[in-house]
Amino acid sequence: MEKKAKIIATLGPAILKENILRKAINQGVDAFRVNFSHETKNLGKIIKKIRSLEIKTKKRIALIADLQGVKLRIGKFKNGAETIRKDQIFIFDLENKLGNNKRVCLPYPKLFKKLRRNHIILIDDGRYAFKVLSKTSKIIKTKCLSQNFKIKDRKSIHVKNINLPFRNLTTKDKKDIKTAKKLGFNWIALSYLQDEKIVYQAKRLAGKNIGIISKIENKIALKNINGIILSSDAIMIARGDLAIDVGHSEVPKIQLDLIKKCNQFSKSVIVATQMLESMIESYTATRAEINDIATAIFQGADTVMLSAETASGKYPLQAIKTMVKTILSTEKYKKEHIEDFKSSIDAKKDPIKSIVLSVKDLAYNSVVKAIIAFSNSGTTAKLVSAMRPRVKIITISPNINVSRQMSLLWGVHSINSRDASGWKDMMNISREIIKKDKSIKKNDYVVITAGLPFGNAGMTNMIRLYKVGS
Repeated sequence: MEKKAKIIATLGPAILKENILRKAINQGVDAFRVNFSHETKNLGKIIKKIRSLEIKTKKRIALIADLQGVKLRIGKFKNGAETIRKDQIFIFDLENKLGNNKRVCLPYPKLFKKLRRNHIILIDDGRYAFKVLSKTSKIIKTKCLSQNFKIKDRKSIHVKNINLPFRNLTTKDKKDIKTAKKLGFNWIALSYLQDEKIVYQAKRLAGKNIGIISKIENKIALKNINGIILSSDAIMIARGDLAIDVGHSEVPKIQLDLIKKCNQFSKSVIVATQMLESMIESYTATRAEINDIATAIFQGADTVMLSAETASGKYPLQAIKTMVKTILSTEKYKKEHIEDFKSSIDAKKDPIKSIVLSVKDLAYNSVVKAIIAFSNSGTTAKLVSAMRPRVKIITISPNINVSRQMSLLWGVHSINSRDASGWKDMMNISREIIKKDKSIKKNDYVVITAGLPFGNAGMTNMIRLYKVGS
């Protein structure tokens, strides 16, 4: 049984050796994420390595450029990090100089003005808390609420119920989009967006061959969620920052609501953050982590993501293996109880969706073994994937970037092939693919779908039920 849900692994020192990358792909990684908040100097060599492995493993791999966005960060320390004790007084100020164990720069005058007595300043993705005791025009005096710890350079800042308006791409993000485009990335992930305006800005810069993933990380984005989903190609539920902003106990219901909404709009959805966090240090996962992955799959997520587990963890391959095993076990149960998990998509106002729903209905027949979708732009592939058919989905695109992009979609096995010149050529290409697929036998049925005339992107209007060998 092949898994349907996809896995994103974050690139980092723990996984960069060629033999580990190869094993990661063979074990079930479908996409690699690059965090553009970190150093990207040698990125070209790493991507070359992945593209070489793509040929050797005969598997299309998506590359995701995760942009830094407008995440607020403290300044730097003289020694790179400082130990802070519980209950000690610590100062945040606007002075542009290196910090020490008594103070650090908070380089945001707008945030500085909004802070008040008793506000809690959260540092390093909410790990450490400082309570505001008093404030002048030049300093904010706080008390450390966390146990003794080391605070490092440029760690994130968050203050609940204080939102600063960020509606445009940063200079760094614009530069990084150009870099991602030049290096052949297939997806761009936007961080800390608040509405769809930034999505359209990114699309104009990235061009039509790169998909846009919008990361949902704050209350304002949740208020504007319909516009963000409709303007994006995929949504990532970035549960770490989201939990800090809305509260940890709110995240499970938000996750379920967002997955339902994305399925309703036929948009791909990624669940991310701390899925196997304990495996950064431990060889085995906790039962709660396994349950977390299974829950995302039961709810209908297209993709689950590993962050530090593969970037800097001690057991990156074991983490991937654990995730694959959990996905397969969950999907086996879903397949055995298919009636409980059928997707419900309203296609009354969309004739193209109605056609694709017909493909899905055909695919529920036990003699049908696969769906072959000719998808020039990826639109047909996205729709077929969103319908969650029980059989294998094979998508064909003449565009290598689109083909790689589609490898992130639920259930899709993506093939880069020449475009069909007509009906007969479409059948010839389909027969070539069927011949290579050992899971499809003579007298099995395959559903073939495409848009006519060939070469026209965005139109799905043809279905054929083909008997293998006829």
